[in-house]
Amino acid sequence: SVGHRGTIRDYPDFSPSVDAEAIRKAIRGIGTDEKMLISILTERSNAQRQLIVKEYQAAYGKELKDDLKGDLSGHFEHLMVALVTPPAVFDAKQLKKSMKGAGTNEDALTEILTTRTSRQMKEISQAYYTVYKKSLGDDISSETSGDFRKALLTLADGRRDESLKVDEHLAKKDAQILYKAGENRWGTDEDKFTEILCLRSFPQLKLTFDEYRNISQKDIVDSIKGELSGHFEDLLLAIVHCVRNTPAFLAERLHRALKGAGTDEFTLNRIMVSRSEIDLLDIRIEFKKHYGYSLYSAIKSDTSGDYEITLLKICGGDD
Repeated sequence: SVGHRGTIRDYPDFSPSVDAEAIRKAIRGIGTDEKMLISILTERSNAQRQLIVKEYQAAYGKELKDDLKGDLSGHFEHLMVALVTPPAVFDAKQLKKSMKGAGTNEDALTEILTTRTSRQMKEISQAYYTVYKKSLGDDISSETSGDFRKALLTLADGRRDESLKVDEHLAKKDAQILYKAGENRWGTDEDKFTEILCLRSFPQLKLTFDEYRNISQKDIVDSIKGELSGHFEDLLLAIVHCVRNTPAFLAERLHRALKGAGTDEFTLNRIMVSRSEIDLLDIRIEFKKHYGYSLYSAIKSDTSGDYEITLLKICGGDD
Protein backbone atom coordinates (compact mmCIF):
# COMPACT_ATOMS: atom_id res chain seq x y z
CA SER A 1 0.00 0.00 0.00
CA VAL A 2 1.03 3.59 -0.53
CA GLY A 3 3.48 4.91 2.00
CA HIS A 4 4.78 1.52 3.03
CA ARG A 5 6.96 0.87 0.04
CA GLY A 6 9.63 3.31 1.07
CA THR A 7 13.23 2.58 2.06
CA ILE A 8 13.22 5.01 4.99
CA ARG A 9 11.03 4.55 8.05
CA ASP A 10 10.69 6.11 11.48
CA TYR A 11 13.77 5.47 13.63
CA PRO A 12 12.66 3.47 16.69
CA ASP A 13 14.53 5.09 19.62
CA PHE A 14 14.28 8.60 18.32
CA SER A 15 15.43 11.60 20.36
CA PRO A 16 15.53 14.93 18.51
CA SER A 17 17.75 16.50 21.17
CA VAL A 18 20.31 13.69 21.08
CA ASP A 19 20.39 13.90 17.26
CA ALA A 20 20.59 17.70 17.19
CA GLU A 21 23.55 17.60 19.56
CA ALA A 22 25.33 14.91 17.57
CA ILE A 23 24.80 16.89 14.36
CA ARG A 24 26.06 20.08 15.99
CA LYS A 25 29.22 18.24 17.12
CA ALA A 26 29.69 16.75 13.66
CA ILE A 27 29.52 20.22 12.11
CA ARG A 28 31.43 22.15 14.78
CA GLY A 29 34.35 19.77 15.16
CA ILE A 30 37.68 20.22 13.44
CA GLY A 31 36.75 19.01 9.97
CA THR A 32 33.19 17.87 9.49
CA ASP A 33 32.19 14.36 10.57
CA GLU A 34 30.29 13.54 7.37
CA LYS A 35 29.74 9.92 8.35
CA MET A 36 27.85 10.98 11.47
CA LEU A 37 25.70 13.46 9.50
CA ILE A 38 24.90 10.83 6.89
CA SER A 39 24.01 8.12 9.38
CA ILE A 40 21.61 10.39 11.29
CA LEU A 41 19.90 12.10 8.36
CA THR A 42 19.40 8.97 6.24
CA GLU A 43 18.09 6.85 9.12
CA ARG A 44 15.32 9.19 10.27
CA SER A 45 11.99 9.74 8.53
CA ASN A 46 11.26 13.22 7.17
CA ALA A 47 8.85 13.89 10.04
CA GLN A 48 11.64 13.04 12.48
CA ARG A 49 14.15 15.18 10.56
CA GLN A 50 11.74 18.13 10.90
CA LEU A 51 11.78 17.64 14.69
CA ILE A 52 15.59 17.64 14.64
CA VAL A 53 15.49 20.91 12.66
CA LYS A 54 13.19 22.47 15.30
CA GLU A 55 15.35 21.20 18.15
CA TYR A 56 18.54 22.43 16.46
CA GLN A 57 17.07 25.91 16.02
CA ALA A 58 15.90 25.99 19.65
CA ALA A 59 19.21 24.76 21.07
CA TYR A 60 21.68 26.67 18.88
CA GLY A 61 19.69 29.57 17.41
CA LYS A 62 20.71 28.44 13.94
CA GLU A 63 18.89 26.98 10.94
CA LEU A 64 20.26 23.47 10.38
CA LYS A 65 20.05 23.92 6.61
CA ASP A 66 22.20 27.06 6.81
CA ASP A 67 24.84 25.26 8.86
CA LEU A 68 24.83 22.38 6.38
CA LYS A 69 25.18 24.83 3.48
CA GLY A 70 28.04 26.58 5.24
CA ASP A 71 29.88 23.36 5.91
CA LEU A 72 29.28 21.10 2.93
CA SER A 73 29.50 21.66 -0.80
CA GLY A 74 28.39 20.47 -4.21
CA HIS A 75 25.92 17.68 -4.85
CA PHE A 76 26.43 16.28 -1.35
CA GLU A 77 25.35 19.61 0.16
CA HIS A 78 22.24 19.77 -2.07
CA LEU A 79 21.26 16.25 -1.07
CA MET A 80 21.72 16.83 2.67
CA VAL A 81 19.75 20.08 2.52
CA ALA A 82 16.99 18.23 0.60
CA LEU A 83 16.80 15.69 3.42
CA VAL A 84 16.08 18.35 6.05
CA THR A 85 13.51 20.19 3.91
CA PRO A 86 9.77 19.47 4.41
CA PRO A 87 8.48 17.52 1.36
CA ALA A 88 6.05 20.21 0.14
CA VAL A 89 8.71 22.92 0.43
CA PHE A 90 11.22 20.68 -1.35
CA ASP A 91 8.80 20.17 -4.26
CA ALA A 92 8.00 23.89 -4.36
CA LYS A 93 11.71 24.67 -4.62
CA GLN A 94 12.19 22.08 -7.34
CA LEU A 95 9.31 23.61 -9.31
CA LYS A 96 10.78 27.10 -8.90
CA LYS A 97 14.19 25.84 -10.06
CA SER A 98 12.54 24.27 -13.09
CA MET A 99 11.16 27.65 -14.11
CA LYS A 100 14.11 29.88 -13.23
CA GLY A 101 16.54 31.52 -15.59
CA ALA A 102 16.75 30.94 -19.30
CA GLY A 103 14.64 28.06 -20.54
CA THR A 104 12.21 25.96 -18.59
CA ASN A 105 12.94 22.41 -17.44
CA GLU A 106 9.70 20.92 -18.79
CA ASP A 107 10.72 17.38 -17.84
CA ALA A 108 10.99 18.28 -14.17
CA LEU A 109 7.68 20.19 -14.19
CA THR A 110 6.00 17.23 -15.85
CA GLU A 111 7.49 14.68 -13.48
CA ILE A 112 6.51 16.52 -10.30
CA LEU A 113 3.01 17.46 -11.42
CA THR A 114 2.12 14.01 -12.75
CA THR A 115 3.36 12.00 -9.75
CA ARG A 116 1.99 14.01 -6.82
CA THR A 117 -1.46 13.38 -5.35
CA SER A 118 -4.10 16.13 -5.19
CA ARG A 119 -3.43 16.54 -1.51
CA GLN A 120 0.30 16.86 -2.09
CA MET A 121 -0.35 19.43 -4.84
CA LYS A 122 -2.43 21.56 -2.50
CA GLU A 123 0.36 21.47 0.11
CA ILE A 124 2.98 22.26 -2.55
CA SER A 125 0.97 25.26 -3.80
CA GLN A 126 0.69 26.56 -0.26
CA ALA A 127 4.41 26.08 0.37
CA TYR A 128 5.19 27.77 -2.95
CA TYR A 129 3.22 30.85 -1.99
CA THR A 130 4.76 30.94 1.49
CA VAL A 131 8.32 30.72 0.17
CA TYR A 132 8.05 32.89 -2.98
CA LYS A 133 5.07 35.19 -2.26
CA LYS A 134 3.81 34.29 -5.73
CA SER A 135 1.29 31.70 -6.76
CA LEU A 136 2.53 28.56 -8.46
CA GLY A 137 -0.16 29.06 -11.11
CA ASP A 138 1.12 32.54 -11.98
CA ASP A 139 4.67 31.27 -12.45
CA ILE A 140 3.52 28.33 -14.56
CA SER A 141 1.42 30.73 -16.65
CA SER A 142 4.31 33.05 -17.34
CA GLU A 143 6.83 30.27 -18.08
CA THR A 144 4.80 27.94 -20.30
CA SER A 145 2.20 28.25 -23.05
CA GLY A 146 -0.61 26.65 -25.01
CA ASP A 147 -2.13 23.28 -24.17
CA PHE A 148 0.93 22.35 -22.11
CA ARG A 149 0.26 25.36 -19.86
CA LYS A 150 -3.45 24.52 -19.57
CA ALA A 151 -2.72 20.95 -18.52
CA LEU A 152 -0.03 21.97 -16.02
CA LEU A 153 -2.39 24.50 -14.45
CA THR A 154 -5.12 21.87 -14.17
CA LEU A 155 -2.68 19.50 -12.42
CA ALA A 156 -1.29 22.26 -10.19
CA ASP A 157 -4.83 22.95 -9.00
CA GLY A 158 -4.86 19.58 -7.27
CA ARG A 159 -8.35 18.71 -8.46
CA ARG A 160 -7.69 15.16 -9.63
CA ASP A 161 -10.22 12.76 -8.15
CA GLU A 162 -8.51 10.65 -5.49
CA SER A 163 -11.24 8.09 -4.83
CA LEU A 164 -10.50 4.43 -5.54
CA LYS A 165 -14.03 3.73 -6.73
CA VAL A 166 -14.34 3.21 -10.47
CA ASP A 167 -17.37 4.01 -12.60
CA GLU A 168 -17.65 1.73 -15.60
CA HIS A 169 -20.29 3.86 -17.30
CA LEU A 170 -18.09 6.96 -17.01
CA ALA A 171 -15.08 5.04 -18.34
CA LYS A 172 -17.04 4.07 -21.48
CA LYS A 173 -18.28 7.64 -21.86
CA ASP A 174 -14.81 9.19 -21.42
CA ALA A 175 -13.24 6.66 -23.80
CA GLN A 176 -15.82 7.65 -26.39
CA ILE A 177 -15.10 11.36 -25.83
CA LEU A 178 -11.35 10.76 -26.23
CA TYR A 179 -11.93 8.77 -29.39
CA LYS A 180 -14.14 11.50 -30.85
CA ALA A 181 -11.67 14.19 -29.76
CA GLY A 182 -8.72 12.54 -31.49
CA GLU A 183 -8.79 9.58 -33.83
CA ASN A 184 -12.30 10.22 -35.03
CA ARG A 185 -12.12 13.81 -36.24
CA TRP A 186 -10.18 16.27 -38.34
CA GLY A 187 -7.92 18.13 -35.94
CA THR A 188 -7.77 17.23 -32.28
CA ASP A 189 -9.83 18.60 -29.42
CA GLU A 190 -6.94 18.99 -26.94
CA ASP A 191 -9.13 20.31 -24.13
CA LYS A 192 -10.98 17.02 -23.87
CA PHE A 193 -7.68 15.17 -23.40
CA THR A 194 -6.62 17.62 -20.70
CA GLU A 195 -9.93 17.45 -18.88
CA ILE A 196 -10.11 13.68 -18.69
CA LEU A 197 -6.43 12.88 -18.17
CA CYS A 198 -5.84 15.61 -15.58
CA LEU A 199 -9.01 15.25 -13.50
CA ARG A 200 -10.01 11.57 -13.34
CA SER A 201 -8.52 9.24 -10.75
CA PHE A 202 -5.75 6.83 -11.77
CA PRO A 203 -7.91 3.69 -11.28
CA GLN A 204 -10.67 5.35 -13.31
CA LEU A 205 -8.24 6.21 -16.12
CA LYS A 206 -6.89 2.66 -16.16
CA LEU A 207 -10.38 1.41 -16.96
CA THR A 208 -10.95 4.25 -19.46
CA PHE A 209 -7.80 3.25 -21.38
CA ASP A 210 -9.04 -0.34 -21.55
CA GLU A 211 -12.37 0.88 -22.93
CA TYR A 212 -10.52 3.13 -25.34
CA ARG A 213 -8.72 0.14 -26.79
CA ASN A 214 -12.02 -1.67 -27.24
CA ILE A 215 -13.54 1.25 -29.15
CA SER A 216 -10.57 2.32 -31.27
CA GLN A 217 -8.53 -0.90 -31.54
CA LYS A 218 -5.57 1.28 -30.57
CA ASP A 219 -3.63 1.90 -27.41
CA ILE A 220 -4.14 5.39 -25.98
CA VAL A 221 -0.35 5.91 -26.15
CA ASP A 222 -0.36 5.43 -29.92
CA SER A 223 -3.27 7.83 -30.31
CA ILE A 224 -1.58 10.50 -28.21
CA LYS A 225 1.63 10.10 -30.22
CA GLY A 226 -0.29 10.32 -33.47
CA GLU A 227 -2.53 13.25 -32.53
CA LEU A 228 -0.47 15.52 -30.29
CA SER A 229 3.03 16.95 -30.13
CA GLY A 230 5.67 18.72 -28.08
CA HIS A 231 5.62 19.17 -24.32
CA PHE A 232 1.87 18.63 -24.21
CA GLU A 233 2.28 15.20 -25.78
CA ASP A 234 5.10 14.38 -23.32
CA LEU A 235 2.92 15.41 -20.40
CA LEU A 236 -0.04 13.25 -21.44
CA LEU A 237 2.24 10.29 -22.11
CA ALA A 238 3.69 10.77 -18.63
CA ILE A 239 0.19 10.67 -17.15
CA VAL A 240 -0.62 7.44 -19.01
CA HIS A 241 2.67 5.92 -17.86
CA CYS A 242 1.95 6.92 -14.23
CA VAL A 243 -1.61 5.60 -14.39
CA ARG A 244 -0.28 2.24 -15.50
CA ASN A 245 2.79 2.14 -13.26
CA THR A 246 4.16 5.17 -11.40
CA PRO A 247 7.24 3.35 -10.04
CA ALA A 248 8.15 2.25 -13.58
CA PHE A 249 7.79 5.84 -14.80
CA LEU A 250 10.14 7.06 -12.05
CA ALA A 251 12.57 4.18 -12.64
CA GLU A 252 12.81 5.33 -16.25
CA ARG A 253 13.56 8.90 -15.11
CA LEU A 254 16.28 7.63 -12.79
CA HIS A 255 17.74 5.50 -15.56
CA ARG A 256 17.92 8.54 -17.82
CA ALA A 257 19.50 10.61 -15.02
CA LEU A 258 22.19 7.98 -14.47
CA LYS A 259 23.16 6.97 -17.96
CA GLY A 260 25.43 8.51 -20.54
CA ALA A 261 27.79 11.41 -20.03
CA GLY A 262 27.32 13.27 -16.79
CA THR A 263 24.78 12.59 -14.09
CA ASP A 264 21.57 14.60 -13.80
CA GLU A 265 21.84 15.22 -10.04
CA PHE A 266 18.83 17.53 -10.04
CA THR A 267 16.56 14.61 -11.05
CA LEU A 268 18.47 11.99 -9.08
CA ASN A 269 18.25 13.90 -5.79
CA ARG A 270 14.60 14.78 -6.31
CA ILE A 271 13.37 11.26 -6.99
CA MET A 272 15.53 9.57 -4.35
CA VAL A 273 14.50 12.02 -1.61
CA SER A 274 10.85 12.53 -2.55
CA ARG A 275 10.06 8.83 -3.04
CA SER A 276 12.16 7.47 -0.14
CA GLU A 277 9.09 7.07 2.08
CA ILE A 278 6.55 6.32 -0.64
CA ASP A 279 7.56 3.76 -3.26
CA LEU A 280 11.34 3.60 -3.65
CA LEU A 281 11.27 -0.18 -3.08
CA ASP A 282 8.89 -0.54 -6.04
CA ILE A 283 11.01 1.83 -8.13
CA ARG A 284 14.03 -0.41 -7.39
CA ILE A 285 12.09 -3.50 -8.52
CA GLU A 286 11.03 -1.80 -11.77
CA PHE A 287 14.54 -0.52 -12.40
CA LYS A 288 16.03 -4.01 -12.13
CA LYS A 289 13.22 -5.50 -14.22
CA HIS A 290 13.60 -3.01 -17.08
CA TYR A 291 17.36 -2.50 -17.20
CA GLY A 292 18.79 -5.78 -15.95
CA TYR A 293 20.92 -4.23 -13.22
CA SER A 294 20.08 -2.67 -9.88
CA LEU A 295 19.51 1.00 -9.08
CA TYR A 296 22.11 0.52 -6.34
CA SER A 297 24.78 -0.54 -8.84
CA ALA A 298 23.84 2.29 -11.20
CA ILE A 299 24.31 4.86 -8.43
CA LYS A 300 27.55 3.18 -7.37
CA SER A 301 29.09 3.34 -10.81
CA ASP A 302 27.92 6.89 -11.50
CA THR A 303 28.58 8.85 -8.31
CA SER A 304 31.34 9.11 -5.73
CA GLY A 305 32.39 10.20 -2.25
CA ASP A 306 29.96 11.23 0.46
CA TYR A 307 27.36 11.96 -2.19
CA GLU A 308 27.47 8.33 -3.31
CA ILE A 309 27.40 7.02 0.28
CA THR A 310 24.29 9.08 1.06
CA LEU A 311 22.43 8.04 -2.09
CA LEU A 312 23.21 4.39 -1.45
CA LYS A 313 21.87 4.70 2.12
CA ILE A 314 18.65 6.24 0.79
CA CYS A 315 18.46 3.52 -1.87
CA GLY A 316 18.51 1.09 1.02
CA GLY A 317 20.01 -1.98 -0.63
CA ASP A 318 21.05 -3.82 -3.71
CA ASP A 319 18.66 -5.95 -5.78
